[in-house]
Amino acid sequence: MKLTDISYARAVMEKHGIAPQKRYGQNFLISDNVVSRIADTPKNGNEELGIIEIGPGIGTLTEKLATRYKKVIAVEIDPSLIPVLADTLSDFDNVKVIHADAMKTDFAALVKEEFGDMPVAVCANLPYYITSPVIMKLLETEGLFESITVMIQKEVADRLCASPNTEDYGAITAACAYYADIEKCFTVSPANFIPPPKVTSSVIRMNIHKTPPVTCESKENLFRVIRGAFAKRRKTLSNSLSGETNKLSKAQIEETLVSLGYRADVRGETLGLADFARISDAITL
Repeated sequence: MKLTDISYARAVMEKHGIAPQKRYGQNFLISDNVVSRIADTPKNGNEELGIIEIGPGIGTLTEKLATRYKKVIAVEIDPSLIPVLADTLSDFDNVKVIHADAMKTDFAALVKEEFGDMPVAVCANLPYYITSPVIMKLLETEGLFESITVMIQKEVADRLCASPNTEDYGAITAACAYYADIEKCFTVSPANFIPPPKVTSSVIRMNIHKTPPVTCESKENLFRVIRGAFAKRRKTLSNSLSGETNKLSKAQIEETLVSLGYRADVRGETLGLADFARISDAITL
């Protein structure tokens, strides 16, 4: 029986006396087609990948990953699901379940210990309440993963994939662009889960840059500029940045922007990553 069979999934949960936990943002997939498409997304012609999954639930996506890839490490925070996963994944000798909080996990150490020199990708149905922190944590482990495939809330996916000068474009868009090219793969309706979430989901693939697409003197300052640029949305960049530092006045920032070829009243949401890199080399916050 498949875990995507709703009757079988419910029987598994009843057997172990569990139910999806709201505090962990658990919504279990019950669509075989959706799960298969997610599992296929990291492949990109390479079946020799190692896979890290975050939040495996009852193992629905995990079992699909195990049939496609060399080794799967599943990181699960909910202790009640550990015995469930031992049961549902008992037929697979290439899966290891780790009881841990993804936000406290040292992924560099985990990859080194479990995968060695094997190329590694992330594939996960992320709990919505920790989507952005987990994504940034994974991206900041530069060079560790080949790609990151995640199912997230559609509105978050729209922000991550947005272009400058659009409503969805924001600090996280520019920050993620430093680490990866992001593509929206497909959307998933609430009917594909138990319990159904109140929002539509999207699967995205983040293709990690081997080297950053821009150069700058200080990555830390670049990210301070990006955060500062959106601190007062729809305000001018000079207004926003002056509120993030006591080193420069608004007039000094305007003068620097003009010297770089920007209008004095330029707004952060109209600028791309390359613009922020140029500005961060000229303005230290």
